[in-house]
Amino acid sequence: MNRLLLPLLAAGLLTLPTAARAQNELSNFTATGRGGVATTFAADYQAIGINPANLGRKGGATVAFTIGEAGAGVSSQSLTRQQLRRFVTNPNDNLTLADKQALARAFTSDNAANFNADITTFGLAVQLPVIGGVAISNRIRTAGHVGLNQNAAEIAFLGRDAPIYTSATAGNVPLVSEALAGTELQFAALNEFNVAWGTRLIDLPLFQLSGGAGYRYIQGVGIIDIRVQPGDLRAYSAMSPVFDIDYGDVVNNPSFNLKTGSGLKPVGEGHGFDLGLAAEVGKAVRLGLAFTDLGHMTWKGNLLTANDQKLKRLNSEGVGSYNFIKEAAEIFASGTDSLFQYQADQERRAELPTKLRAGAGVRISEYFEAGLDVTLPLNSVAGNLPTPFVGAGLDYKPVRWLRLSSGLTGGAGYGLSVPLGVTFTTSFYEAGLSTRDVVGLLTSENPYLSVAGGFLRFKLGGKSQ
Repeated sequence: MNRLLLPLLAAGLLTLPTAARAQNELSNFTATGRGGVATTFAADYQAIGINPANLGRKGGATVAFTIGEAGAGVSSQSLTRQQLRRFVTNPNDNLTLADKQALARAFTSDNAANFNADITTFGLAVQLPVIGGVAISNRIRTAGHVGLNQNAAEIAFLGRDAPIYTSATAGNVPLVSEALAGTELQFAALNEFNVAWGTRLIDLPLFQLSGGAGYRYIQGVGIIDIRVQPGDLRAYSAMSPVFDIDYGDVVNNPSFNLKTGSGLKPVGEGHGFDLGLAAEVGKAVRLGLAFTDLGHMTWKGNLLTANDQKLKRLNSEGVGSYNFIKEAAEIFASGTDSLFQYQADQERRAELPTKLRAGAGVRISEYFEAGLDVTLPLNSVAGNLPTPFVGAGLDYKPVRWLRLSSGLTGGAGYGLSVPLGVTFTTSFYEAGLSTRDVVGLLTSENPYLSVAGGFLRFKLGGKSQ
């Protein structure tokens, strides 16, 4: 939990004050209102990263574009809403011993926190004769997951007074991989430039089939991937200069590729691909299947890799306030009080968080559509879903200018959720707000704070959906 842990904590807290793991629909406010159920719903540029084949459907807008659709969310299966809120609103409050002990207990969970924040800075989709639908976008997305075993949580909050230090004898000090087994700390921040295309493959009176593909060039802004199992420590980090990490003496190592500068300067790059099929059966039924985030990243800048070793005792007393960024910098980034051994590295290849999406929908009329979605993570890399996502969602338009969205969803590292979205529509303009879980905004246990919004979504020509 050295400087590898600091970027995770810092990056996570950077996302929290902005109004909040890791589905890429949070920058799609219409999908967020259905809890992320989108495989058959998403159209135009919003189909990017979900199912590019939907661009081949007919009957939508000829041109659709947006500026600044965004969303963010944070949840915990072990913290209370009051505890979560204090990390956001009261960062300078000091922790009493009772607070530290309570937080050490609360963070002892394989699902202590999941967070993500996405923004589509620009999106455009155009329907072209013969060719089909073409869409482009730029999207910045972050995702993180924190799961700590008891020792890791106690070390973080109690520091040198953690029970594992007082119970271990000089000749019986465990390895880090033994003491922290079950701990997972993951974070990913990516800046994506997307292009997608979909076209009609089969066009019969009662059956239409569309296919689609998407490509994205990805700039890696940051990555943390720490997974600890008995006898097995896998941990590496590569963080952009925007996170202002003090790397200490490691910068003098000729194997360390130091990246400096300002802004979202990338420390890695990669290429991703999406493939999808979309079918329309009869007048009402829609089916969708897609593989998303195929590909890999190559991380080179500011790259550190941790090695297993005997557990060292920290000099600090652990986190002393709700200001995690400051506390983590003092405890984990000094270079003199670190828990992991780390070394400079030249290059690391990592798979993208690949997912399989399958959905079925019923479009009864232009006023009502319901759907079922299942999303399966196909690998366990940083930024992917920790568990499968399952959801049922619906859109209902009681009047032409208002669309209400809701549903019931579960999985993906979260508990059972009840989403809610409100979208105001005209023939050419949409604006709305939504949340992944209206109940999680209010309950004390298992809090889930999320919001997504878009106010500059335009659709021109054709029949808007």
